Amino acid sequence: MQRSSYQLKAGNIGNLKRVSSALPAPRGEEVTVAVKAIGLNFADIFAMFGLYSATPKGVFIPGLEYAGVIEKVGNEVKEYKVGDRVMGVTRFGGYTTHLNMDEGHLMPLPNDWSFEEGAAYPVQVLTAYYGLKNLGAIRENYNILIHSAAGGVGILANRIAKKFNAYTIGTVGNSSKIDFVKKEGYDRVIVRNKRSFKEELTGALDGRELNIVMECIGGSFFKNAYEILAPEGRVIFYGAARYASPGKRPNYFKVLYEHITRPRIDPQSMSEVNKGILGFNLIYLYERVTLMHQLIQELKELDIGKPHVGHTFPFERLKEAVKLFQSGQTIGKVVVTNE
Repeated sequence: MQRSSYQLKAGNIGNLKRVSSALPAPRGEEVTVAVKAIGLNFADIFAMFGLYSATPKGVFIPGLEYAGVIEKVGNEVKEYKVGDRVMGVTRFGGYTTHLNMDEGHLMPLPNDWSFEEGAAYPVQVLTAYYGLKNLGAIRENYNILIHSAAGGVGILANRIAKKFNAYTIGTVGNSSKIDFVKKEGYDRVIVRNKRSFKEELTGALDGRELNIVMECIGGSFFKNAYEILAPEGRVIFYGAARYASPGKRPNYFKVLYEHITRPRIDPQSMSEVNKGILGFNLIYLYERVTLMHQLIQELKELDIGKPHVGHTFPFERLKEAVKLFQSGQTIGKVVVTNE
C-alpha cells in the first residue's frame, strides 16, 4: 500500500516535506488505519525542533494522535475488524494518510463523534486526567490553577476538575480568549503577565489555598505558583511552552536563556514546606497500555463531553496548521483532516 506522509530531520520545520512511501501489510496484532484526522500537539513542535529527548534519530514522521478507519487487520487481531472507526496515540508517525498500529493502542471512536473530535481527544484527555487524578490526587472542592486554559489540555482539565467541584483558575496568553474560557466554566481567568501574575493569582484565590497547579509554561509563572501552593499541594509539570518560538528553527538564544534562568527548587526546602512537583510525559502511558485503557474507561464514566476543535486544515495545508499552532493564537484543538 502506498501512503502519503510529512517527514523531516529534526532542526528546521521548514524542511517538512510530503513524500510517498510503501506501507507493509499489518503483522500479527497490528491493524492498518486510514487516517482521517490528525491532532497537533506542542510535543510535535519540540520534536521537529529537536528539543524533545524522545525525538527519533534521522528522518522521521511527526505526529502523536489520530482518528480513522481500519482498512486491514493482522491475523492475530481480536478486538477490531475492517471498517471500525478508531482513535489512538502513536509514538510519532501520525502525520500520514495510513499507519500500522498495534491494536492495544487503539480506542473505539464513539458513534456520535467526528474524526476531528477523535483526533483532538487522546493526548489531551490522558494528560489532563492522569495529571489531576493520579499525580495531583485531586479531591472534592480542591482549588486548581490550570495554565493555557483555552488549549486542548486546559479545556478538558477544567471539565474534569469540575466533576470534583473544584474552584478553577485558568490562565491565557491574551485577552481575546477570556470569554471562551469563562464559557467553559472557569471560575476566574488571568491573562498571563510576569510582573503582576503572583498578585493576580493571590487575588483570584481570594483566601483559598492552592492545591494543584497544571503547569506547562514554566519560568516565573511556575515559581510564583509554587510559592503560593498550599502544604500537600502539587505542581504537575507536563510541558514547557516558554521554549517554543514561532519560526522554522528554534530560537537557540532564547532556549539557552530560559534554560539557564529556569527556577531551581531545593528538595530539602520542599520537605520543609511539604509541597511536591511531579513531571509527566505521555510516552509513559504509551508504554503502559493497560493503565492507559483503564484511564480511558474511567473518563468514559466521568462523561466530560466532546473535545473542542477550534481550527481545521486539509492534509495538503498541514504546514499552515503547524504555523498557526505555533502562533499561540489558537483556541481548542488544531486538527488536520484527510477526507
